[in-house]
Amino acid sequence: MGALVLACGKDAGHAQSPALADRDDVELHRVPSRPGKDDVDHLVKGLDERRLVVVGGDADLAAVTLRLLRMDKLKEVTVGYVPTESDSTVASLWDLPLDAGRAIDVALTGEPDPVPLIRDDSGGVLVGRGVIGPVRGMAYCDETVILRGQASRITVSPDPDRGAGLLVQVTKRALVVKRTTAARGRACQIGCVPAVVRLDGVPHPRPVTKWTWYRNTDDLRLARGLL
Repeated sequence: MGALVLACGKDAGHAQSPALADRDDVELHRVPSRPGKDDVDHLVKGLDERRLVVVGGDADLAAVTLRLLRMDKLKEVTVGYVPTESDSTVASLWDLPLDAGRAIDVALTGEPDPVPLIRDDSGGVLVGRGVIGPVRGMAYCDETVILRGQASRITVSPDPDRGAGLLVQVTKRALVVKRTTAARGRACQIGCVPAVVRLDGVPHPRPVTKWTWYRNTDDLRLARGLL
């Protein structure tokens, strides 16, 4: 079947691995960090049933996944991921290897496994971790109030148990002790005084007073485990 590999940004050194560079069935392209429409769409149109492999960080994977969503390709494209960040939330959530050689093997040959994909009301997607905080206001997970008042942060990620889609964690500080409560649901809605949102490690361009994360109808077909 083969693969189209997108090596994102200046730190995507794993793309030079012989496991990728020496394969005849791999088409390798270097693209910028967090590639956009002009970098990705024309390549995806030429996939021809091959899988798409992203070499980069969680934010790079999110950017490429957003293009698949916009092109209505999520149902048909298997996505392999070779993380170049040692603290990759995506790798941690879905048990993907951080060793370059093993990660490439999984990305190229692993079985596709549908995992929850999170969207937000600003038009973006979340594949790893979203954080808002410090935050003061109200927040809901589905119909349940998870915050009324102040918290150090609210963290949202795809639910590794997959049931509802989102795992929401609210962290509060009481003197020197941090307390974290968790909830699961299909959506998290937040209304607050202006607060900073970080999406897969990247800060949103401006503070927000409201924010919603919700599970997308179609999952991400992520390559996991060796055949």
